[in-house]
Amino acid sequence: MTSFLIFLAIVAAIVFWAVGIYNRLVNERNRVRNAFAQIDVQLTRRYDLIPNLVEAVKGYMKHERETLEAVVEARNAASAALDAAKADPADAAAIKELGASEGALGAVLGRLFALSEAYPDLKANENMMQFQEELTATENKVAFSRQAFNDAVMVYNTSVESFPNNVVANMFGFALASFLEIESEEKREVPEVSFT
Repeated sequence: MTSFLIFLAIVAAIVFWAVGIYNRLVNERNRVRNAFAQIDVQLTRRYDLIPNLVEAVKGYMKHERETLEAVVEARNAASAALDAAKADPADAAAIKELGASEGALGAVLGRLFALSEAYPDLKANENMMQFQEELTATENKVAFSRQAFNDAVMVYNTSVESFPNNVVANMFGFALASFLEIESEEKREVPEVSFT
């Protein structure tokens, strides 16, 4: 009878241990989802600003139709990638696609702003300046939200990979989440240094 009670106590301890780990993993996965929801808010705001920016620019940049179309296409691709990532923020492929589409959108927006420098009337336009300021502020919020998301992913992934959590994680299908890395071409370019 005593050995049965000891066995029962050991089984109960193992069950409580596994339940505790499972609940912690669920909590951390939900933090990843919450952090992604903050990114979703900021990116959606950014995507909503872009059509207004394009409309403000259209009248001035009649000869730059390709650039304006590229902005719209990149915005739509990024928005679609966001919708896919929203479905499961822990899906590594969806997060990677979102990062790539955001990088492409950032590059084409940079090209648009560079072209706008050639149009003094556009550069001085109050709407254009306001959209640039709002986009810059939104970019800063996206960067902050992305950092919070990546921090939540790091904590979650550490829990999923750590022993003995990984035993419970594997039993219940907790997969590793992916960091959101927005690649920009500017980061990859090597700066040219000249001392002449």
